[in-house]
Amino acid sequence: MRIKTVLAALVLALIPATAPAVATAAANPYERGPAPTAASVEASRGTFAVTSAAVARQSNFGGGTVYTPTSDLTFGAVAISPGFTATQTSVAHFGPRLASYGFVVITINTLSGWDDPDSRGRQLLAALDYVVRTNPRVDASRLAVMGHSMGGGGALRAAASRPALQASIPMAGWHTTKNWSTVQVPTMLVGGQSDPTAPDSQHSLPFYNSITAAPDKAFVELRGGDHSDPRSDNATVRKYTLSWLKRFVDDDLRYDQFLCPAPAPNTLISAYLDTCPHA
Repeated sequence: MRIKTVLAALVLALIPATAPAVATAAANPYERGPAPTAASVEASRGTFAVTSAAVARQSNFGGGTVYTPTSDLTFGAVAISPGFTATQTSVAHFGPRLASYGFVVITINTLSGWDDPDSRGRQLLAALDYVVRTNPRVDASRLAVMGHSMGGGGALRAAASRPALQASIPMAGWHTTKNWSTVQVPTMLVGGQSDPTAPDSQHSLPFYNSITAAPDKAFVELRGGDHSDPRSDNATVRKYTLSWLKRFVDDDLRYDQFLCPAPAPNTLISAYLDTCPHA
């Protein structure tokens, strides 16, 4: 009997040594898609097939297009706003690409091309509420916003208004408000070094510096970039926007490698500011 007792104790002593591997495998139920590589985060498409559906104009946003991965899984959702006088076509490339990596994406038209950033922020939130209500693939606890120019200002306003959001990405963001100290949402600002419309020194950088309540933030400045470049379909924008959404909407630590340690200035990036390591 004593031998059996000793053997049982030995078996129990070994269990904790193997348990962490099991716990790690099950620690994040939100990982979607294979482990990322340097090539995959810059690729034009991920591994999920995607369907799209038009959304008619609503009372609280101007309609748009919903892109959904074809899967029985649930996904985080991202709403994306265009800039001043623009339509969803200016940000349409984000829809199928981000959806193919495992997000439900809605690119929106605004109620008017002249809508100010705060109105665009309200419309981004209305669009998220719409996909939560109507799309069974959406996980309502994992939502994010993006936008270009005044739509980027809208993404900031949406983040300030709804701290439960998981991520915000203003691209060449424009807003007359410069203090965003109430924003608690992990925020990545993407700017262009040579932007004449929303110069980083007057917009993205003051925004970044004022965001003091968010657990994490970053600022990516595209070398030589003008006002349109931060929302362009290029490898640099692909890499950082996808990695930010994966890291903070899906809690996917596999993407941290592309954000931390921060990249040094190079031929593509003129500046990168961050709060690495991430909380």
